[in-house]
Amino acid sequence: MAKNKKKQEEAEKYTGQELLENPEAIADRLSKSEEFLEKNKVAVIGGSVALIVAVGLFFFYQSFISGKDKTAQAEMFQAQYYFEQDSLNLALNGDGNSYGFLKIADEYGSTPAGKLANYYTGVIYLRQGEFDKAINTLKGFSPSDQLIQAKTYALIGDGYMEKKSYGDALSYYQKAANYKANKFFSPIYLKKAALAAELKGDLKTAKSSLETIVNDYSDANEYQEARKQLARVNGMIN
Repeated sequence: MAKNKKKQEEAEKYTGQELLENPEAIADRLSKSEEFLEKNKVAVIGGSVALIVAVGLFFFYQSFISGKDKTAQAEMFQAQYYFEQDSLNLALNGDGNSYGFLKIADEYGSTPAGKLANYYTGVIYLRQGEFDKAINTLKGFSPSDQLIQAKTYALIGDGYMEKKSYGDALSYYQKAANYKANKFFSPIYLKKAALAAELKGDLKTAKSSLETIVNDYSDANEYQEARKQLARVNGMIN
């Protein structure tokens, strides 16, 4: 009895490195693994098949999306041309022969090109003065490109500015300025944030936005103007 107990205690010690160095323990574990596979082979095989199917579906979906994206890109060519020519209704709704951005976004919304069509749609609504539509459309746009994401936040801010919702505009301009902050675009968004804050009556936030330009972006085009506006806002606070 004592011997059996001792053997059990020794067997329980075979973990980690001891397991790897003990042939008897390895054989015991292999035997148990074989027994497990024998008893559960249906479940194990089923799980393996499910994994293979899932991987296959993933790659099929990626291939399918890639094909749809190429089609969407081809469809967008004419709409982008109309957009660049400022023919906004044709760009949005199509010309009877080619799709507009609305149709492309509807049919290919899961593809990168379809998502970009949503962005164009929001920009067009903004230019046409459809500010609520612009805001809602752009809020649904989630690009992977960091510059376009920041620009999208700023455009939503522009929509709120037009609606005189200065608090909301300020919030989105701040998002734009802080999203992957950089010296090329952040000063532009900070300048807009300062204006929105001032119109909201929040001079301290306006001052803070201008100070960020002056202190952090001294080589930006907005630097000199920010200095002037900062002096003006300081005068209003004092």
